[in-house]
Amino acid sequence: MTHAQRLPLAAGLPMAVAAGLAIPLQGRINGALGARLGDGIAAAVVSFSTGLVLMILVSLVLPRGRAGLASIAPAVRERKFPPYYVLAGGIGALFVFAQSFTVGLLGVALFTVSTVTGQTVSGLLVDRLGLGPGGKKAVTGIRIIGCVLTIAAVAWAVSPRFGGAPGTAAPGTGGPAAGGDPAQLILPLLLPVLAGFLMSFQQAMNGTATMHYGTPIAATLVNFVAGTCVLWVAWLIKVALAGTGNPLPGEWWYYLGGPMGCVFIGLGALLVRSLGVLVTGLGMIAGQLLGSLGLDLLVPAPGSIVAVPTVLGTLLTLVAIVIATLPWPRGAFRR
Repeated sequence: MTHAQRLPLAAGLPMAVAAGLAIPLQGRINGALGARLGDGIAAAVVSFSTGLVLMILVSLVLPRGRAGLASIAPAVRERKFPPYYVLAGGIGALFVFAQSFTVGLLGVALFTVSTVTGQTVSGLLVDRLGLGPGGKKAVTGIRIIGCVLTIAAVAWAVSPRFGGAPGTAAPGTGGPAAGGDPAQLILPLLLPVLAGFLMSFQQAMNGTATMHYGTPIAATLVNFVAGTCVLWVAWLIKVALAGTGNPLPGEWWYYLGGPMGCVFIGLGALLVRSLGVLVTGLGMIAGQLLGSLGLDLLVPAPGSIVAVPTVLGTLLTLVAIVIATLPWPRGAFRR
């Protein structure tokens, strides 16, 4: 897609949903790798490093990749966008940190709702400020309704996982510890909310950089360079303090998390120009829930729960996206 071309909503939104489908599968793979290594940070390092290797190969082999590679330094040197945009990959590293350090305390369900809340709110803000390549988009009442409905739908979809025995996380369900002081969860909650909040900014930064690189391949490569550097530093600090974990596994599928991240980041950088940051994020959230539901039905992990709220909440998320993208008359519900 060239600078002048934009995908229509009917084509772009399904692509955003498809990109979101990779997120739960990537999480399942990285989670299994982390358990195998006994080290969540090491698993993140492996995921980012394999993604970086893939992006280097793609950038060298494909003509558009080579053209994008050659455009990175001139774009940064000529300040076609703020130079700190090249650090957008660090936001991905922050998300991994939040996942590694808070899921065990909060549970998967509360972590998911926290990140979705942060991402949905910031999607409105980023579009309103015009930070993405698609320019400013008004904060209309219908978009706010779509955002609120999305958060409620996600909370409903993951609600079967909120249960747990007092003082413990429900085994295999990702439920939060229920017996502790709720006030003790405030600070751990802020980290995934912040990580989700920054994800919209990451997509806007990547989308803007993609316009000037001429291809999302270059933006994805730069993301993996930044994220990999941050995670390697964090892992080396961890090794110095606590030592290494288990050796790397030999099974090939443990190393698919990085390539899936390439798809997610690359499509996000491509789509924000056409759809805007908010709608791109909502589409990926829907894909994430659909992918999670599909995995739990087809390849269930121990303790997986597929209840009526899970299915209906996922469907309600799709309804919320339709509402947020409806072509309402100009000026209607505008704030």
